[in-house]
Amino acid sequence: MVTTVGQETSAAKLIENCMILEHDAIAAYDTVIARLESPEYRAQIESFRNDHQQHLQELNLFATEHGVTAPTEGDIKQMLTTGKVKLADMAGGDGAILKAMSSNESDTVAAYSNAASNQELPPKMLPMVEKALADEKRHKEWMERTAAHA
Repeated sequence: MVTTVGQETSAAKLIENCMILEHDAIAAYDTVIARLESPEYRAQIESFRNDHQQHLQELNLFATEHGVTAPTEGDIKQMLTTGKVKLADMAGGDGAILKAMSSNESDTVAAYSNAASNQELPPKMLPMVEKALADEKRHKEWMERTAAHA
């Protein structure tokens, strides 16, 4: 999937779409956790999900500050992110699941990369976005490396 998250033309829409992205990611992580066989992989994925929950908590603070009605769930992309994981599970176990999640992480990396350079990004939000971007890159790297050996 190609994402346009992070390219919004208003701070309010940027915050809202980042929140929807996080809800989609958390749903995908929940799906992965339920399907992984390896307890070690499951524990790592749970820690990554916790990163996403932290991002969402921080975004909620920015939403309140900017008068944005915080979305409480993802959007149609959630079906795509979770569906990709479910199909991977049927096709090939933990390695395939992690590869599917890695492709989902490509969207979150792109979204936070876009957001970091977006002129509408509130300056106070930049450290949170930069941390989220670093987290997403770390998640993706681990998934790719681990999937290659799973």
